[in-house]
Amino acid sequence: MRKVFGIGETIYDILFRNGKPVDAVPGGSVFNGLISLGRIGLDCTFITEVGSDQVGNIILDFMHENGINSDYVSCYEGKKTAISLAYLNEHNDAKYSFYKDYPNNRLDFTFPEIKQNDIVAFGAYFALNPVLKSKVHPFLEYAKKQGAILYYDLNFRDNHAHEVDSLKETFRENFALADIVRGSHEDFINVFGFDDCQKIYLETSKYCPRLICTRGKEGVTVIDYGQEYKFCSRPITPVSTIGAGDNFNAGIIYGLVAENIFQNNLDNLTKDNWNRLIGYGIEFGTEACMSTENYVSKDFADKYKINL
Repeated sequence: MRKVFGIGETIYDILFRNGKPVDAVPGGSVFNGLISLGRIGLDCTFITEVGSDQVGNIILDFMHENGINSDYVSCYEGKKTAISLAYLNEHNDAKYSFYKDYPNNRLDFTFPEIKQNDIVAFGAYFALNPVLKSKVHPFLEYAKKQGAILYYDLNFRDNHAHEVDSLKETFRENFALADIVRGSHEDFINVFGFDDCQKIYLETSKYCPRLICTRGKEGVTVIDYGQEYKFCSRPITPVSTIGAGDNFNAGIIYGLVAENIFQNNLDNLTKDNWNRLIGYGIEFGTEACMSTENYVSKDFADKYKINL
């Protein structure tokens, strides 16, 4: 069975509504998607970091409960696991405050065995952070060399927008490593200053031929080797939008496995192929919006269980 690997931040989200805490769940952009895929039954491994505290133990236990291999988690003695306070507004969108306690030497791990057509998910500031680049990029280069499919979600928020000029070269390197690039229109505004998909594709296609642009209720645009496809989203009233994009990614990755999309046919995807892939993405992302969890429900996952 093909394996799914993720590399990214792990954080404990405490959700607030009207100034009061309403829930607390393990989170992180790549983490959220992997939890959903683990619930479905995919063989998932996550490379991340936690503190040696009670919150770190909660996260590790949660990973194990959802079938995620934690052998490559760096656990920092004497440090506290990162926490975010997520304040939900009237539209159930979140604004964040982060509290982090990392050591100087971070993310010390050996590479897991990756085989051709395995899938590697990466993204957010974790894939751009200059402090982590010497650890993250060699792993991604190794995965690329092994023939894995690399899925890159920009997930670049406005709190880092002031760094965009200094990160341009890393963005280019990430695009070149990726087989699929995905971003929301907010991400692209923060990176490029505009959200016109064709103009964005002119930039990203120098490195990666496939671009997915998500626009919330306005739908999804895919450009694959210059061919543009548009798809409608599903109108909903969300409970929380935290994890929506992360689980859209999980749906795409699920689709790559369920639809038997490998390196040898990735260059020949049709509109029908993309219709099914984006359909999975929208289903997963929509489901994640229906609760204050950051992932698809176990009942939903049961419907998509892959026959191992």
